[in-house]
Amino acid sequence: MADRTPLKQILKTSLPAVIDLSSQTIMWTIEAILIAQLGVAVFAGVGMATQLTVVIFTVLITFVVGATFLITRSLGAQDKDQANHILSQALILGIIISVAIALFLYHGAPHILRIIRESDGAGSQITQKLSSQAELAGITYLRTISFFIPLILTNFIGVGIIRGAGDTHLSMLINVTINLLNFILAVVLIFGLFGFPRLEVHGAALAVGIAHSTGFLITLLILRSGKSTLYLSFKELVNPNLQTFKKLFKLGIPTTIEQMVWATGMLVVTSFAAYAGITVLATHQVFVKIQAILSMMYLGFGMGAMTLMGKNIGAEQHYLVEKTAQTASRVVFVFVILVTIFLIAFAESLVSIFARDRLILRMGSICMIMFAITQIPKAMNGIVIGNLRGCGDLKWLMWTTIGGVILFEIGLNWIFLISRAGKVTLLFALWAIQGADETLRYFLNYWRFKGGKWKFIDNF
Repeated sequence: MADRTPLKQILKTSLPAVIDLSSQTIMWTIEAILIAQLGVAVFAGVGMATQLTVVIFTVLITFVVGATFLITRSLGAQDKDQANHILSQALILGIIISVAIALFLYHGAPHILRIIRESDGAGSQITQKLSSQAELAGITYLRTISFFIPLILTNFIGVGIIRGAGDTHLSMLINVTINLLNFILAVVLIFGLFGFPRLEVHGAALAVGIAHSTGFLITLLILRSGKSTLYLSFKELVNPNLQTFKKLFKLGIPTTIEQMVWATGMLVVTSFAAYAGITVLATHQVFVKIQAILSMMYLGFGMGAMTLMGKNIGAEQHYLVEKTAQTASRVVFVFVILVTIFLIAFAESLVSIFARDRLILRMGSICMIMFAITQIPKAMNGIVIGNLRGCGDLKWLMWTTIGGVILFEIGLNWIFLISRAGKVTLLFALWAIQGADETLRYFLNYWRFKGGKWKFIDNF
């Protein structure tokens, strides 16, 4: 590893991860555009259901992050057998928990989606109808997805570990295939093309389930073929190891709590937007969809940094750790500046992709400037988080995220909500507050990394 420059390592590992991770959110965005053709209420309801699935996915971050940390250290130390062992144990845990999640989604969907409500018009018949449509759409989506959740989530863990081990070209191949299939099925099943019935929201969810179940089979074949750095042994898969389970939980739980708190905080923010009205919720969902794509791009660079950090530390090449971190930050800074300029320059065009409603276009165009500016600290914080995560400073990241969500995302946004600010003002504030949160946490995380305390952390 020492014979390659950090820039070459980062680009080789990160760029396929960017394409890989972005392909999923691009598909979610395309799905949102397709569903938007069914009406604003359906768009808002399915959007909220999608955010809920993101919260659910973070439960399994425990096994992806815990396994990645242990695997990269093992690979750096040239202990491939241990890396394969950790892969199988992470999948065992994932299979068990994914079944419980499927049951929760199916039975809990009606209760959770009741959070959608409309405050406009003092409860007029029109607004009540829109709220009911949004709620029904969300429930239909979640309940249909729940039948496929065990395969979807197990594949999520497998692909995540392949990516974390550095085989980002393979994870890219799997996810791009999944999302191309998802796109074809979504168009056919939502609108009933080529003789298929028009299934609308139910069809969108079926497309997701079928595509990701196919992806599960591809992942299984790759892990058994020897093409990946890792190899899945069926003998290991039926022999649980409690000691390895404990290690996975110990390493992964701080990140799971971190991600759960963040995702839950975003769900609460969405509920604030929903309380302000369907128009605010729908406009907020437009930004959420754009943010999802951008976040995956930042995460791709963060994952690359995390993988390289773990391998460098496992190989005891500590001099490369800080050099790699500096290079990754510079690459991401250039990238996010270009993204910010693009968002501001094409604000109305971007919003119009998702909605043609005059009020949504106006609200989205006004608030896009703040949304765009928020991307700078968000991207920079993402790369520093990847550095700290790769070095094992997981509890620090957990506590800073908890503090940020409580103080900013929930606390300050709640104050704006009860102040009965105007709709545009409220939406502007939602993203301004997120920008302030990301900025503060970026400076705290940067200070933490530069302080070098991670050099003395023992996660074993």
